[in-house]
Amino acid sequence: MVPSAPTRMSEPERTFWVSEMKLPRTSYLVRQLQLRIYAKLADQLKAFELTPAQYMVLSLSTHQAERSSADLARRAQMTPQSMNELTAPLFRKGFVKRRPHPEDSRILLLSLTKAGQRLLARCDKLMDQVEAEVFGCLDHRHLTLLRASLSKVLSETRRAEGETVNQQRLAG
Repeated sequence: MVPSAPTRMSEPERTFWVSEMKLPRTSYLVRQLQLRIYAKLADQLKAFELTPAQYMVLSLSTHQAERSSADLARRAQMTPQSMNELTAPLFRKGFVKRRPHPEDSRILLLSLTKAGQRLLARCDKLMDQVEAEVFGCLDHRHLTLLRASLSKVLSETRRAEGETVNQQRLAG
């Protein structure tokens, strides 16, 4: 059993803890877990002829009624062109619909169709199964703590990156 790390650590303490305890880097562990989840999800989504990236688009599309391709691309950290390539098959299959933005007809707003909502519900059940399989070793308290910790790190990273982008815009 790995001993618990102190709750608050300085950078030298954190470096010592990781190196002396022979623990893999956190970023390595997160990436390995992400790869395993992605592989399991990709395998499950084959039944719906979807990729994990297309599932992500469906999932992002449901949080607001309509989003632009550019907004979806930013949220998914990809180019607008790549997002258009992802959404084109979803549009052809009738899972998403497009309409011009009321204030700028060059912007296309995407939203889920009823068929897209039904598909997303079925895919979400698959994702629940994948997560249950992957995280089943954690009790409710530990899973909640993991989610809260990952959410905090992601939020802080986004905030810091946003500040960097804004600072670059002001300097440029």
